[in-house]
Amino acid sequence: EGKRRLWRRTDSRPWGTCGSISNKPLRFNGLSFLVFSLTAQPQQQTSQIQKQVKMQVGHFPSMQVIARVIVDLFYIQNKLTLCLFLVGPKVVYVPPPPPEEESSIFSHYASGINFDKYDDILVDVSGSNPPKAIMTFDEAGLCESLRKNVTKSGYVKPTPVQKHGIPIISAGRDLMACAQTGSGKTAAFLLPILQRLMADGVAASKFSEVQEPEAIIVAPTRELINQIYLEARKFAYGTCVRPVVVYGGINTGYTIREVLKGCNVLCGTPGRLLDIIGRGKVGLSKLRYLVLDEADRMLDMGFEPDMRKLVGSPGMPSKEDRQTLMFSATYPEDIQRMAADFLKVDYIFLAVGVVGGACSDVEQTIIQVDQYSKRDQLLELLRSTGNERTMVFVETKRSADFIATFLCQEKMSTTSIHGDREQREREKALSDFRTGQCPVLVATSVAARGLDIEQVQHVVNFDLPSSIDEYVHRIGRTGRCGNIGRAVSFFNPESDTPLARSLVKVLSGAQQEVPKWLEEIAFSAHGTTGFNPRGKVFASTDTRKGGSFKTDEPPQASAPSPAAAADDEEWE
Repeated sequence: EGKRRLWRRTDSRPWGTCGSISNKPLRFNGLSFLVFSLTAQPQQQTSQIQKQVKMQVGHFPSMQVIARVIVDLFYIQNKLTLCLFLVGPKVVYVPPPPPEEESSIFSHYASGINFDKYDDILVDVSGSNPPKAIMTFDEAGLCESLRKNVTKSGYVKPTPVQKHGIPIISAGRDLMACAQTGSGKTAAFLLPILQRLMADGVAASKFSEVQEPEAIIVAPTRELINQIYLEARKFAYGTCVRPVVVYGGINTGYTIREVLKGCNVLCGTPGRLLDIIGRGKVGLSKLRYLVLDEADRMLDMGFEPDMRKLVGSPGMPSKEDRQTLMFSATYPEDIQRMAADFLKVDYIFLAVGVVGGACSDVEQTIIQVDQYSKRDQLLELLRSTGNERTMVFVETKRSADFIATFLCQEKMSTTSIHGDREQREREKALSDFRTGQCPVLVATSVAARGLDIEQVQHVVNFDLPSSIDEYVHRIGRTGRCGNIGRAVSFFNPESDTPLARSLVKVLSGAQQEVPKWLEEIAFSAHGTTGFNPRGKVFASTDTRKGGSFKTDEPPQASAPSPAAAADDEEWE
């Protein structure tokens, strides 16, 4: 409904009499629209209709289709008589080059005062004959170049997910790993992959018109995949292994040129990966590793078709002939069962800490407040935090801009990030937040997953999400690497009651105080089963039949350095 309010006609002609494609795009709020009629049977595939649309758009060489699906289809007398497509200027944005100075590449922040508390975290490993955990990076068998880069990154001892994940991956086993946010999952899969490539003497070649990477890493958002790429680039510094990143919102020609310079580790969002592969610029015959970061999101409704298309791409090795690795902080049971389709039968399930739980280093506070009092409550809260970095999460893109504008009017340096902002604007917003130029960042779910930003002291849920796993990801932006963080959530009984029981469970599991009023709401909410309004529940153990074992010695933790949707959010 929100889209229909935006996408209004700017002339007076009735919709049904538009005829063929317009002589020029209609303009509205800086966007362009092409309006034309087609004749198509209702059963015609959307993809076939889209091809016709793109052919028509070809009449305007300065434009390109930026909508993935048809906005509206009007069937009159069993025929498609109107198609409205959103188009925009060709993407010409080229991101600034990543830093070349060693000091910038290896910048990291220190572990916090609670870092050694990781020693007491319980680890559960299930699957046949799991490899023994390592206790130090020296036991990981890293080559000299990689070991030096690990040291330069400030890593002193491995975190629990690294202690178990590194030997599992090094042994060639498929892995489904679930660990709390900020626990070092990115290094857990990058280090063993890079070690194997370096040991085998793999080197990037700039002389091939089709690049064949040995590893592909997939993540749901541009910001997260770029962060993973920078971590891979850091660990591969001074070696012959070359990581490359591809994602939407930047010039395609630039992306292709970067890939053709040589690519051993290809990091990307699903849509852009499929695009590059479809253009014949990337082959899959040499692929050894397929990594899904934030795997629960990658296999959820929005991305599952793309992931199945990726693994079904020509040349993609079967799951028996590749190593598949999945990492996330949450694993609903149905997602865990679906993930088994991508993994070998004997995959290992690794659970670190409370699966699907929040980190106990985050002090969680729930405040009961009605919708119309939220702005004043937020203002009061932010004034008490001074210039400390704070992420404010809202449920819609429209709200993100509205709240950011409101805070700026109140003389608070604020920026926002969401899927409707251009890639240049998104990167500028993150840069301003990281540097402290804008200490307040208002965000939708696009920023909730995986981002590791130094010194985020506070997270505010202005709007609570609809699912508890999204709540866990949001508050995980603070309290990372053993640092203490604070998360404040505004609870509106009119809209958030279905989440009450889940909140009580998460708060209790993280040894946080549970307000009595929240307990009363939780246990008086009829029909509220808690964890996910879509019927999903957390998987605290391996869903496969069979035994699991718990390690006698809980693992320890290391300083993972920076690495770790709301209304139709543009994730890619």
